[in-house]
Amino acid sequence: MVSRVIPVDPFDLVIFGGTGDLARRKILPGLFRRFCAGQMPDESRIIGAARSEIDDDGYRAMVRESIREFGGVSEEQEASIDDFLGRIGYEQVDATGEAGWEALAARMTEDRVRAFYFSVGPSLFGALAERLHSYGMASAKARIVVEKPFGHDLGSARALNATLAQHFDEEQIYRIDHYLGKETVQNLMAVRFGNTLFEPLWNAQYVDHIQITVAETVGVGGRGGYYDKSGAMRDMVQNHLMQLLCLIAMEPPARFEPNAVRDEKLKVIRALDPVDPHHIVRGQYDAVGSEPSYRTDVEAPRSTTESFVAMRVHVSNWRWAGTPFYLRTGKKLRGRASEIAVVFKDAPHSIFGVDKGRHANVLSIRLQPNEGMTLDVTIKEPGPGGMRLVEVPLDMTFADALGPDAEAVPDAYERLIMDVIRGNQTLFMRGDEVEAAWAWTDPIIEGWQSRGDVPKLYDVGSSGPEDALMLMHRDGRKWREIRA
Repeated sequence: MVSRVIPVDPFDLVIFGGTGDLARRKILPGLFRRFCAGQMPDESRIIGAARSEIDDDGYRAMVRESIREFGGVSEEQEASIDDFLGRIGYEQVDATGEAGWEALAARMTEDRVRAFYFSVGPSLFGALAERLHSYGMASAKARIVVEKPFGHDLGSARALNATLAQHFDEEQIYRIDHYLGKETVQNLMAVRFGNTLFEPLWNAQYVDHIQITVAETVGVGGRGGYYDKSGAMRDMVQNHLMQLLCLIAMEPPARFEPNAVRDEKLKVIRALDPVDPHHIVRGQYDAVGSEPSYRTDVEAPRSTTESFVAMRVHVSNWRWAGTPFYLRTGKKLRGRASEIAVVFKDAPHSIFGVDKGRHANVLSIRLQPNEGMTLDVTIKEPGPGGMRLVEVPLDMTFADALGPDAEAVPDAYERLIMDVIRGNQTLFMRGDEVEAAWAWTDPIIEGWQSRGDVPKLYDVGSSGPEDALMLMHRDGRKWREIRA
């Protein structure tokens, strides 16, 4: 199997916040890998823009260091770094002032795609959009890429969308969620809509329930100030888990085309029922041994912000009526895993006399680590001694199934940035999607605040609060294990 790399037209890409952590760890190394793959035309240019007082050579030195530290550079790729750096430039700009903007505008090439990546805090989005417009850089071929958080609640999301809309059309705004760039997430759509095997079974008649888990072993790290004002609900559920839920539950779009796909995702969000408070569990990790607690990490001894959320939600439409979706995400858990598990119902009658509730058929879609899919099926255990049944996985781990080609699968950021250059918005959130997600999320958060709810403590390295286990046990189900 040979990976096909489709080149793009020449482009100018400006990275605001070009000296920041995201640019160094993800954006610049990803662009270098796309360059090595032959996807970046010679005329293309990448311009870092930030407040730091450095010149082109100083920025190129920083980019070289970033590529070597975070890019996983092979010996063959090492020889290409200098060629890549020849496309790199830097401009010192003041996001809220006027310094540097005329010089940045002078670097732009006429009549080509201009992509502006806002790798900065959302408080600067409006100022950047306004200056791009006032200095003549917001051309018809201009695109802006904005990182989450897309607001803090429905009101702020609407205000942010309105601010960006003053200077750019919706077709020019790319709200990036790196989870949607993962190979397995896109394969989910291919599996559902490209195979007659699954789609007829993808409904409440055959699916018992669906679990979506995003578990992390790390704490809040250096994001304590931001995270303590957001929590797991705003940081993960409202965007990442919501998008995965939409892709699992959506109806088949008429075409694999941006607005057709996003129309169906929006219908799912609008079909979500309000969540009963008894069907939500909030948690906060507690100290174990030398491992500090959440409150220590964020330096807020009385914080009631959640680092864990588990909930049962329902999609009220014909396809999913009565089928629960269980969402779970948390920090400092036992293992690192992002998984969607479609748990199918038992056979109506077992001729082998096995117990009900086994749910032997589970389609597991792993986003990380070891991207891939497995389908658990029941077979006879080999050997004499009668009909003994055992569950075995049909495994499609990409690294095994695709061999060397799996190593060439682009990182999520690589894929999404190239989609921006192509003008393909399929894997990006539309403004009305973001607002609909906040409209569903806000009442949950407001309910916690009005009731004075306090998160349940859970040990670092565990699978979360005991109440999260009970959420499933009450329904006669159990969470899939988070492996260390």
